[in-house]
Amino acid sequence: MAELLVVRHGQASFGADNYDKLSEVGHEQSRLAGQALRDAGWVPDRLVTGTLERQKETLRSMGFDAAPEEHPGFNEYDFHDLLNVRFNGDVPPAVKGERKTHFRTLRETLLDWQEGGCVGAKESWADFSGRIAAAMAFATDTTARRVLVVSSGGVIGQLVATALQAPKPMMMELNLQIKNTSMTRFVFSGSRFFVSEFNATPHLAPQERAGLLTYS
Repeated sequence: MAELLVVRHGQASFGADNYDKLSEVGHEQSRLAGQALRDAGWVPDRLVTGTLERQKETLRSMGFDAAPEEHPGFNEYDFHDLLNVRFNGDVPPAVKGERKTHFRTLRETLLDWQEGGCVGAKESWADFSGRIAAAMAFATDTTARRVLVVSSGGVIGQLVATALQAPKPMMMELNLQIKNTSMTRFVFSGSRFFVSEFNATPHLAPQERAGLLTYS
């Protein structure tokens, strides 16, 4: 079987006007992730990202020089849009700026979205899950034996939940656990794919790198 390694992007710019850029910590996380793969002798022969800048910046900082392919199915759900729909365009300041409040509210919103809530959002849950399935089919329709994808936490949570045939709410439980630049490994053959490793961060394991472990 071939391998598909899905890496979550490095730390983005939480609270900034433009979230879709890596922080300095995000660039360092990405550099270390790429070095760890090369040290382990795992060099991809196909590269894929979504179209988000934080995903593309992650791959560049990982140090793999080949031109990547892009598939928008690997993009994250639009959490700003979902929160705006839930709060009718008036998102409370605490939801925007306090991490604990933000992620608690986001979890509640996502669970409602999965059950048909957030009517009027740019993307329905069915559309989100459908495009991820299409992105996975794109990434695994290949003769490559090692495929590296840089994506986002919600996408990775949905891919793992799908592979495990888990109930819909499990996607969000997984999403909230996924660390920046963590590695989730699948093995695949044709349209069949299985989880072989989840949310691994060997490049951040040394004690002196504890401060580089982030979730947003």
